[in-house]
Amino acid sequence: MVIDFEEIYKQYFIHVYKYVLSLCRNETIAEEVTQETFFKAMQNINKFNGKCKLYVWLCQIAKNTYFTLYQKQKKIIPDSEISYDTPFDLEKSYLDKETLRNLHNLLHNLKEPYKEIFTLRIFVELPFSQIGELFNKSDSWARLIFYRAKKQLQEGLK
Repeated sequence: MVIDFEEIYKQYFIHVYKYVLSLCRNETIAEEVTQETFFKAMQNINKFNGKCKLYVWLCQIAKNTYFTLYQKQKKIIPDSEISYDTPFDLEKSYLDKETLRNLHNLLHNLKEPYKEIFTLRIFVELPFSQIGELFNKSDSWARLIFYRAKKQLQEGLK
């Protein structure tokens, strides 16, 4: 079986990049982690057993790579580096910077998996089916967790 890694890279790079960006909210780090992810994937492609989709496998590598980097550097990205330009409209209304700061704090304090599910859905724009796959759960589970996270954020903004 011949694997065209260049084709894999072209097909999945932007999706893995968006996923990593949702984790770190820093374009430079996201680029670095995504590159490292594909390097590791290329080295270990023989370990891919096909039990999950290739995209899910790549995101697992990306997540592990990011958290390893984060632990090594013990670096916390200051609020000043967080971009508020992300198109985000919780209830189709304009959110001012103060509301966005409050929302950021609320999101940061959400427990897992609520925080990650919400981030994957809103910022990475993944469908519930792919989110479910990432957690080895159903798309209904992903919908429920997203709904609960959204409710928690709405309550916190009141």
